[in-house]
Amino acid sequence: MSSKTRVVLLCGGKSAEHEVSLQSAKNVVDAIDRERYEVVLIGIDKQGCWHLCDAEDFLLHADDPSRIALKASGEPVALVTGEGGQPALVTLNEHRDLGPVDVVFPVLHGTFGEDGTIQGLLKLADIPFVGAGVLGSSVGMDKDVMKRLLRDAGLPIPKFFVVSRAQADALSFEHAVEQVGRPLFVKPANLGSSVGIHKVASRAEFDAAVKDAFRYDTKIIVEEAIVGREIECSVLGNETPQASLPGEIIPTHEFYSYEAKYLDEAGARLEIPAKLPDETVRRVQELAVRTFQVLCCEGLARVDFFLQEDGAILVNEINTIPGFTRISMYPKLWEVSGLAYPELIHRLLQLAIERFEREKALETSVRLS
Repeated sequence: MSSKTRVVLLCGGKSAEHEVSLQSAKNVVDAIDRERYEVVLIGIDKQGCWHLCDAEDFLLHADDPSRIALKASGEPVALVTGEGGQPALVTLNEHRDLGPVDVVFPVLHGTFGEDGTIQGLLKLADIPFVGAGVLGSSVGMDKDVMKRLLRDAGLPIPKFFVVSRAQADALSFEHAVEQVGRPLFVKPANLGSSVGIHKVASRAEFDAAVKDAFRYDTKIIVEEAIVGREIECSVLGNETPQASLPGEIIPTHEFYSYEAKYLDEAGARLEIPAKLPDETVRRVQELAVRTFQVLCCEGLARVDFFLQEDGAILVNEINTIPGFTRISMYPKLWEVSGLAYPELIHRLLQLAIERFEREKALETSVRLS
């Protein structure tokens, strides 16, 4: 029997961020300490089927972000509860038991991975997992709820308003400009990686942006465009989270779009760490930790900010499963803060297990005297 901790790495998924997840998973596989951990890789295809994959060979066009794809030739699998309530993976064709699951690392960005759905499944299955729980994940994913909670907690955020699909016919460009100014951003409320996000300055651009954003969600965010530097900060921990040194995104595109993030390696320059005064660094770190706590997060998150010319700092959003690609900020910021990639993965897995053990000690039924 192996003494290594068995890690199930989930990647892919039904999200529009499927390809980003594959890139992230490859980097986690490359970085994880094989002396400590045994990796079982499950690739979820775009139809939602779970496939047992070879962790060393699970991608097509691995070096081309525009063509990367899951090599879903592995046997379909299911997560079941075995003897004594022990969770296990079982193949669907031969009903072969693939053994126990010690901890799950869901490297699943966006819908059905970062929004509390997979977290709820793992919680019901009684399995430790990396990252925020059901509440923190769902709140962090929904920009509408996220921004309202941050605003109510007194944290500084850009001006915004929300439009549901039922209200879309009454939405006008003139009203939007009156509320948040021009130019402005139109975003799906529940998505990440800048998918479906548009910066607009005219009525024609606005109408097209609204139509596109509603392709991805039933409600959209209309938000003021902030002129300022884009600062990001990584957070790590459970009850006592810590913040990394901040970094800066300097886009070469008009804004930090999906293409700039994942397809064009020259789409942005990363300043790691950011060139900031010590007081600004401290304030960013404090706001990052405060945002993390207000939104009920655990494990990990990346908090994104705008730093305006007058020194004001605005919270843009939180990402509860940030990218782990080779150009992603989250691991790079911890590396420059003194925590190497393999140790970061180890710490994330340990935090998952620590939280699981803490929650297992809680009473789940009423004791009658």
